[in-house]
Amino acid sequence: MKNRIPLFPHLSKIFVLGLLSPFVLGGFIAIDSSWGAEADKERWNQKYETGNYLFGRDPIQFLTDHVDLLSKGTALDLAMGEGRNGVFLATKGFQVTGVDISEAGFKKAQALASEKGVTLTTVVADLEQYTLPPNTFDLIICTYYLQRDLFPKIAMALKPGGMVLIETYTVDHLQYRPTFNRTFLLERNELLTLLPGLHVVRYQEVDTGQEAFASILAQKPAPATK
Repeated sequence: MKNRIPLFPHLSKIFVLGLLSPFVLGGFIAIDSSWGAEADKERWNQKYETGNYLFGRDPIQFLTDHVDLLSKGTALDLAMGEGRNGVFLATKGFQVTGVDISEAGFKKAQALASEKGVTLTTVVADLEQYTLPPNTFDLIICTYYLQRDLFPKIAMALKPGGMVLIETYTVDHLQYRPTFNRTFLLERNELLTLLPGLHVVRYQEVDTGQEAFASILAQKPAPATK
């Protein structure tokens, strides 16, 4: 599970990228907000400075199972990490922007994208310091990152008819990682309550015998037609 805390040292880099300022978010899985953004960034840069992909190169199963249901167009991958999910979406024709605190993670994401023959837009930023632009994205995904006050902002950032896909660990995961900070684990059925105003399309809670997580696919209602 990944950690995230406020980051602003890279704002100058973000603006240099041009046209990306609307997407200056950021994210990863929160564990200890007292560490500070720089320590968090450095820790994840060090973790990603390995030849292996820490979380694999393949997208999560819940995404591949439901990709045909997703609203095509602009996609935002919060806490992109090494890019496994965002790259998969790009191969399916989405215009993908990924946000993360780690440049090293993005290097791997871009390498994976190049290998698959697709492109990504990547933004180094901190999610806790950014307000998501409203009515902007056709799809937002966020996997293995939990920041509870982010969920209403995600809902607002979707275009009408847009969809959100989220997956992260639940409290049942403590049986496999007893030292995990419970603050950053979903309670049972909690994910169903965190996306106000959205229609739940699919929901699951899974215990594989090695990890326990919940997944949701939800859609922002489109305006009623006269």
